[in-house]
Amino acid sequence: MDQAHLAVRMAEVFATHGHRPATRILGGDDWQTLSYSEVGRRVRTLARHLLDEGVGAGDRVALFSANRPEWSIVDLALLSIRAVVVPIYTTSTPGQVRHIVGDSGAVYAVVENDDLLGRLTEAWPMLPDLRGAWTIDDTASDDERVTSLPTLLAKPASAESDGELEARLAAAASDDIASIIYTSGTTGDPRGAVLTHRAFTFELDALDAFFTITPEDTSLCFLPLSHALERAWTFKVLTSGCLNTYVPDARTVADLLVLAKPTMFVSVPRLYEKVFLTVHGKVADSPAKKAVFEWAMRVGARSQHAYRKGRRPSAALRAQLPVADKLVFAAIRDALGGAKTVMACGGAPLRKEIEEFFSAAGMLLCQGYGLTEAAPLISFNAPAAFKFGTVGRIIEGGEVRIGEESEICYRGPNVMKGYWNNPEATAAAVDDEGWLHTGDVGYVDVDGYLVITDRIKDLIVTSGGKNIAPGPIEGMILADPLFEHAVVLGNNRPYVTLLVRPSPPALEDLAAQLQLKFADAAELAHSPEIRAEIKRRVDALTERLPSQERIKDLRVAWEEFTMDNGLLTPTLKVKRKQVEERFASLIEDMYAKVTKHTDR
Repeated sequence: MDQAHLAVRMAEVFATHGHRPATRILGGDDWQTLSYSEVGRRVRTLARHLLDEGVGAGDRVALFSANRPEWSIVDLALLSIRAVVVPIYTTSTPGQVRHIVGDSGAVYAVVENDDLLGRLTEAWPMLPDLRGAWTIDDTASDDERVTSLPTLLAKPASAESDGELEARLAAAASDDIASIIYTSGTTGDPRGAVLTHRAFTFELDALDAFFTITPEDTSLCFLPLSHALERAWTFKVLTSGCLNTYVPDARTVADLLVLAKPTMFVSVPRLYEKVFLTVHGKVADSPAKKAVFEWAMRVGARSQHAYRKGRRPSAALRAQLPVADKLVFAAIRDALGGAKTVMACGGAPLRKEIEEFFSAAGMLLCQGYGLTEAAPLISFNAPAAFKFGTVGRIIEGGEVRIGEESEICYRGPNVMKGYWNNPEATAAAVDDEGWLHTGDVGYVDVDGYLVITDRIKDLIVTSGGKNIAPGPIEGMILADPLFEHAVVLGNNRPYVTLLVRPSPPALEDLAAQLQLKFADAAELAHSPEIRAEIKRRVDALTERLPSQERIKDLRVAWEEFTMDNGLLTPTLKVKRKQVEERFASLIEDMYAKVTKHTDR
């Protein structure tokens, strides 16, 4: 059997760690926990039933569910019979479901419940390849093509299925397609990145050289499992014999971090930013608290700097550190559920001051970089090799070169085989020598660390020919807790402008400071004092920028940015095209005065 095949590797884990807890999820006030032996039994039982239902090697099967242990059980069962898993985000519309299921040619779908089934059913008339669907929960559907997994599993599997399962595993190969993951992207229809088992196991093995992970560790699974980052990390957690806690609703992650106390945690920047902003917000109104906080940060930063240089902190710092820890750092660690053996960040850029903030508190936040087409890991920081302001060194076994327009190109065993059913897009993304064109701009510094500066498609070229990277400007603005999202604009325009979305709690605090009376947060949208303060803060934050990069005008976007309304990707990155379309009238208003001036 091929050890680079995920199902083969997991079969060994089930045998080795059978007594250990593998998955858990909160049901009411109690944890519902499954051991590795029980997960292995359920995977094998489901795999045999899927064989009886006629799922063939290479068949595509859509998986449409929120995070829960059953997601991984279905995933591993399908991989065990050499089927291809096609994940779908629970935020997907019926149109997106139709595109993904139809484009992949999925013959079956596993759907969490009747609510999500409704979206599939709406698209089903346009899906001639789709033979049937199974729901994870019981279903009220009277469609003969739909069966619940509990109903399916209630009948015995055939005697032949056991031998067939062994034969499938014996034939498993590392270059089998494990999954087709459709990129959420910020523009256009999703494209299906074809990823092999070897793409994933290559990454799992590479991480072993830099992180010490033992079966005693636990992790929190809260990013959508449909996303390549959470999927790959969950494979790492489970193949390491660790306990994985599943979070169906990402909005509950703050509470579950405290409750579950995971020793490992992988997130996108937004959660770390919220901790950073919350802590700063709590001390902003009190000069005494602010002074204590800033003192503690200096003590922590200087101590960590000494450790990084291989020295002991001075005696004075060693004496102050326990006090700083008690007054400030312990609360920061508690907000994230305690100390971490692995604390990582990916999916979007992370500001350097946030890395330094957590470092001062004694928590090393390791930023990494990748994309779906690389399954998704390209580079990462690690305890023995990290540099703030970078996304780490290139994964061992992979290589990077800097191409035209300073584009980062990557080559390695984890690069996708191509985009499913899209040879033109594949040729544009991966050249004849196997280099994946990432679309990101950056460079490798003298110490071998990769630095990302922006996305090529996000670069702004003004009508005057000035090239401007919006990311660093947006990072400056988001350093203020008042702002939740910032979108810098100006492509083919005479100057740079800004759409900014305030944080509602911070906005209410500001209103209180300004002694403004208001019935609700929406009323603050019409306050001239609020608008003036927003403009003053943006001007102050960006005043040192070169003149062509300074914000000449801004508008406030009061509508919330969410995945549901299409303004955020699953990793909580802003979808620029959708934002520009949604707020077109506000944007045009900012540039209208130029037109009026020209027409005179």
